[in-house]
Amino acid sequence: MSATATPPVPAPAPTATTPPPATGWPRPLRWTVDLFHAVNATGVFKGRRPMLIHGVLLEQGPMDEPHATALELLDGAMRAVFGSGWRVRGQLPLVLGTDNSPLPDMTIVPGSPRNSPGHPTTAALVVEVSDTSLTYDMTTKAELYATANIPEYWVLDLNARVLHVYRDPRPLANNLGAVAYQVHLTLGPTDGVQPLAAPAATVRVADLLP
Repeated sequence: MSATATPPVPAPAPTATTPPPATGWPRPLRWTVDLFHAVNATGVFKGRRPMLIHGVLLEQGPMDEPHATALELLDGAMRAVFGSGWRVRGQLPLVLGTDNSPLPDMTIVPGSPRNSPGHPTTAALVVEVSDTSLTYDMTTKAELYATANIPEYWVLDLNARVLHVYRDPRPLANNLGAVAYQVHLTLGPTDGVQPLAAPAATVRVADLLP
């Protein structure tokens, strides 16, 4: 019987939950909001739609026609509801801490552009339009906005033609170290919703859907 050599077993690669050792493995580059915005200002991301989530740079991909139409409808509806003293910002930066710049589809911010230097760091309402990103918008982004204490978050699901309304962000059990919305309403096209920041107005879900 001939002997065969046993190949050496390579050292396991570090996982997402196991930090790399001090030497021997490349370390991931964690982006900051300042670095992200500085690089973006050079034009290197021209034609792309990047966002920064927990220090990781992500690309949203091209925008299809239904998504673009929904953004126009949403913009018109929000401007009709929120008048003077409010900023209706479509796909513009919202800075949440040092490593999050999620670039929401719509952000409703108190104040006016002329007396508000810098990017907003909070909002009364954030809206995401979802066609291919529903799971991400209802999990990662929902937790991100809840943690930032955004009082109200909407997800417009173009495929199911419903509006998800999230409210009342609160910390979960202490050992989880997370914040989540306690209220989740699912509204159909015939339903209406009163934004918390504009309770006298009603937004019809049908008016937001292309």
